[in-house]
Amino acid sequence: MKPVDPRLLRHARATRGFLLLSTALGVLNAALVIAQAVLVADIVVDAFQQHRTNLTTPLLALGAVAICRGLTSWATETAAHRASAAVKSELRSQLLARATALGPDWLTRQRSGELVTLATRGIDALDDYFARYLPQLALAVVVPAAVIARILSSDWLSALIIVLTLPLIPIFMVLIGLATQSRMDRQWRTLGRLSHHFLDVVEGLPTLKVFGRAKAQADAIRRTTDDYRQATLRTLRIAFISSFALELLSTISVALVAVGIGTRLVDGSLDLRTGLLILVLAPEAYLPIRQVGTHYHASVEGLAAAQQIFEVLEETPRPTTTTAPPRPTIRLRNVTVPHAPAIKSLDLTIHPGETLAVTGPSGAGKTTLLSLLLGFTTPTTGTITLNDQPLDQSWHPDIAWVPQHPYLFAGTIAENVRLSRPEATDAELATALHRAHAHEFIAALPLGTATPLGEHGSGLSAGQRQRLALARAFLADRPILLLDEPTANLDNTTEQAVVEAIRNLPPDRTVILTAHRPALLALADRTITLTAPPPLSTP
Repeated sequence: MKPVDPRLLRHARATRGFLLLSTALGVLNAALVIAQAVLVADIVVDAFQQHRTNLTTPLLALGAVAICRGLTSWATETAAHRASAAVKSELRSQLLARATALGPDWLTRQRSGELVTLATRGIDALDDYFARYLPQLALAVVVPAAVIARILSSDWLSALIIVLTLPLIPIFMVLIGLATQSRMDRQWRTLGRLSHHFLDVVEGLPTLKVFGRAKAQADAIRRTTDDYRQATLRTLRIAFISSFALELLSTISVALVAVGIGTRLVDGSLDLRTGLLILVLAPEAYLPIRQVGTHYHASVEGLAAAQQIFEVLEETPRPTTTTAPPRPTIRLRNVTVPHAPAIKSLDLTIHPGETLAVTGPSGAGKTTLLSLLLGFTTPTTGTITLNDQPLDQSWHPDIAWVPQHPYLFAGTIAENVRLSRPEATDAELATALHRAHAHEFIAALPLGTATPLGEHGSGLSAGQRQRLALARAFLADRPILLLDEPTANLDNTTEQAVVEAIRNLPPDRTVILTAHRPALLALADRTITLTAPPPLSTP
């Protein structure tokens, strides 16, 4: 894994300014380190060798340098946290925007739990990368070079020892990092699998309880959690061992420098001021590089998540046009979808203001046809055009869609219905609910439209959820209405009311619905039947 991924600079512009600021602060910190070492050496020599008693000026200077180093560290921390917040916000916005642009066709191939973990904990894990690792990386480049240059001007032999031993630390860091990276990737995959499995179990918990399989799934989650715990402990073990190895290397290297200085101080070939200066500066040459290894382990989870984020961001969405054509004529020419047996070389033209009913046996491809019109499914062959323009997702604002299994979010009834038109007034909301015949059961609720719902509309029956979805579509008031079995979960009385509401739509409204029931088929200006071809007989 690269110390600084170029894709991070490309996708998160806030990183660029932060790297420049970190480098500038690193240069300032290097100058302060050298100034502090010079002042310490001067004070000790003046006090114990020159027997000077008036050390007020150098002591005040040393205090000022220490305060400046503290302010530099504070400025680095502050800049790091601000840059981290800006980059996380930027990456999260880009991730959500790209996932939306890629569309449901791409999203259905992803594990929702892993994607949610990536957008939340994965991006949050970049905190340590920005707050610790990148600032330390800047110090590791600037401080050792400045310290070695200052030592070289005073004693070439000590500088040579540091130059020869200093590369040992990054070499060991790379070797340990390679081992850590594979384990961290495995740990991140385990966390993603655990998140996805847990989400699936929570969503299917009522069904699991009915069939007595809830405890079995709890055992499966327990096993996955244990795998994640073990992977985390293995990664931590390597991190602790690597910290010990880097500390040992730097300690031995500083000891070699100290032994050489001590020997030459004894034989008089080196003066005390130079010896003290080198002894104070030598650990500062190793410290930034050693800290890079320590902070790398803290940030490696965020780097592993960033790799997956960049993979999503580099997915190429289908191009979109700037505007959708008004009242389009929809044409499907030679369209084929492999998993829908009835959609093979399909030719179909849908005119503006037409009500088209699509019928056929289950599994023939009725829902897939609506998915094609929404742009959620890409045909393997053929084209779909709107007024002879290629179909894309830019015409979604002109569509109201009621899927076969409508999704309701955690929130109030009013918020769920207003999802299609957040600016709708209370009167418009009441009209849409009345047209969908949802006002009857809502009036019986203590809080009415302010009644909170759970995820997936928990607390309502399937028919009630269907009516809210219809009300959402009616409130949207868009020129094209796609209905996938809109009365599948309704009783006969409510079905007739919904059929009447659809019949009373404005005449310029294009309605495409899938249906089995005769009441819906009677609404259609035209009906097409999707029939799967008979299986090939074998001799």
